[in-house]
Amino acid sequence: MIIVADSGSTKCDWILYDPQTKQIIETNTIGFNPFFHDEWFILNEVFANTILREHGPKASHVFFYCAGGSSKELQMKVARGLYINFKNADIKVDHDLDGAAYATCEGKPGIACILGTGSNSCYFDGEAIHEEVPALAYILGDEGSGSYYGKWLLRDYFYKRMPDNIRREFEAWFKPNKEEVFERVYMMPHANVFLASFMRFCSEHRAEQYIQDMVDEGMYDFLNTHVCCYKNYKTVPTHFIGSIAYYFEDVLRKHCTNLGIQVGKITNKPVEGLLQYHLRKLDM
Repeated sequence: MIIVADSGSTKCDWILYDPQTKQIIETNTIGFNPFFHDEWFILNEVFANTILREHGPKASHVFFYCAGGSSKELQMKVARGLYINFKNADIKVDHDLDGAAYATCEGKPGIACILGTGSNSCYFDGEAIHEEVPALAYILGDEGSGSYYGKWLLRDYFYKRMPDNIRREFEAWFKPNKEEVFERVYMMPHANVFLASFMRFCSEHRAEQYIQDMVDEGMYDFLNTHVCCYKNYKTVPTHFIGSIAYYFEDVLRKHCTNLGIQVGKITNKPVEGLLQYHLRKLDM
């Protein structure tokens, strides 16, 4: 059995594939990020999933791509968390940015972008991945991401910069207070996931000019910083994965057209493309 997983900071999508029966099983768990989760947390969360617990011992290969998995040390932390549940498998852990390129570029040169809870980009030359500017995560960077917009909303709310109608709606939805927000952002884990949770409000109120202007500026900021930095960004396709790219595709395409960016694939779940990539690599 082949198991492929794509893990953002919020959610992890899994596909289990039996090459003999051609059966595909899909499931999901909380997202794992080695900056925030240790191996015991990963082990317990995976074991708690009935499908993974039942089929894990049958796996011969596990390919796991995760946010935060950018170094060998962090990858090994995740691998240790996976080992007990997939003890008969060859386990490979890699960065979610690599997964984005493998899932979308189909072995051809292109730019692969992540626009979900966080944001990032890379250039794939057909064999290797290159980054022109670093991802600075939710405090310093993550332009155009869910956490980026969550910070924007909270700042405008507390600074009283929201239009009155939006402010009333925001209070009705979340009843935010500064003490609780400070605790969630500065004292508790998964602050980026908490911030990104406010995207639900943006989606429900996307017809409002205030929300449109905010999403517009964030999308442009991401593209200008993380796509236009590549010298050949106008000559190769740029692919996008993640919930922000998927649900705000119209805004994304508008800015890509204005900037001369060739839009390739836009998908919310790259795990299906990753499965096909690894089946080709394994010659199955």
